[in-house]
Amino acid sequence: MTTRLKTWVFSQTCEIGSRSRASLALRAAMAMSASSSSTSSNLFCTKPTPKSLFLLPRNPNLRFRAAPFLPCIRALITPSAPSILGVETTEEKSKNEDCGFLHFAKYHGLGNDFIMVDNRDSMEPMVTPEQAVKLCDRNFGVGADGVIFVMPGVDGTDYSMRIFNSDGSEPEMCGNGIRCFARFIAELKNLQGSQSFTIHTGAGLIVPRVEDDAKVTVDMGQPVLRALAVPTKIPANKDDAVIGAELLVEGKTWNVTCVSMGNPHCVTFGAKQCNALQVDDLKLQDIGPKFEHHEMFPSRTNTEFVEVISRSHLKMRVWERGAGATLACGTGACAIVVASVLEGRSERKCAVDLPGGLLEIEWREDDNHVYMTGPAELVFYGSVPL
Repeated sequence: MTTRLKTWVFSQTCEIGSRSRASLALRAAMAMSASSSSTSSNLFCTKPTPKSLFLLPRNPNLRFRAAPFLPCIRALITPSAPSILGVETTEEKSKNEDCGFLHFAKYHGLGNDFIMVDNRDSMEPMVTPEQAVKLCDRNFGVGADGVIFVMPGVDGTDYSMRIFNSDGSEPEMCGNGIRCFARFIAELKNLQGSQSFTIHTGAGLIVPRVEDDAKVTVDMGQPVLRALAVPTKIPANKDDAVIGAELLVEGKTWNVTCVSMGNPHCVTFGAKQCNALQVDDLKLQDIGPKFEHHEMFPSRTNTEFVEVISRSHLKMRVWERGAGATLACGTGACAIVVASVLEGRSERKCAVDLPGGLLEIEWREDDNHVYMTGPAELVFYGSVPL
């Protein structure tokens, strides 16, 4: 290969502070490549490389691995490597934009994965919904559940967040996405210790806090229960809310509770007059779309199928509006705890077991806010042609 860009993706196989991961991976890549004199001239630009980029920390616990050739993902291994972190100079940024490449970071929250884009210099997303669909394709693109843009704040907030789902639709908010958003900001700004941010979203103001243990706690605000505001056309059966109401789906009557966490959720603990739901036995690909596109949900809906393990432990599978079956859904985890409390099935603080891992959810009685705590992890940095 003789091009300036080589296709390398480096994954880190041990636990280190995420704020140094990109620079460490970059230095490792360059040091590895530089060790082969026969190929180094093809790997890098001709202008001198700072010696500091070759200085690797002497940490025996660190190990990096080069992934196989991936034709659609190009990690930028050049002396202008800080541009991968979104801190490129104006000249570098202009060059890169002229080349038609989108620089991104891929993060995941319990397997719910996102392409994170540093869009802080514009209120217009760098990619279109159609391009987002291609980027999210797991066979011909980067692969993700959505593309998230870090944008300038409005109305006094620190930042704004917009999301394109893998089908090109735009949701109001995403719980796992907001945790990834917070970690990405901390990485971009090289922030240390516990940090909070105010984020403007389609669901209103959200305040995530990056903890010292690398988890992120998010004040998700108050749940909305009024049927028309969720929105749902299911007739309200308790104080303008839909709680344990009946919904006919594909010839079967399900008991559902409808909650908005800034986006609509339909929560069910099972069908009427059936045994307790065993979520692992669900044919989610069959039943999920029937709920999402049901006529009773004018804006479509996210659907959570819940199994009660104990009064402090819930297990769920989710069919997300615009994304389908995913490994985790943060707003969905919040919604099921609210629904479970309203139906008398659990306490206000629960561990929620999702296919991708555990989230801690608490619906506090003192302020009526729902708080979510969980991980958000960097997968890799890269660059992709648009």
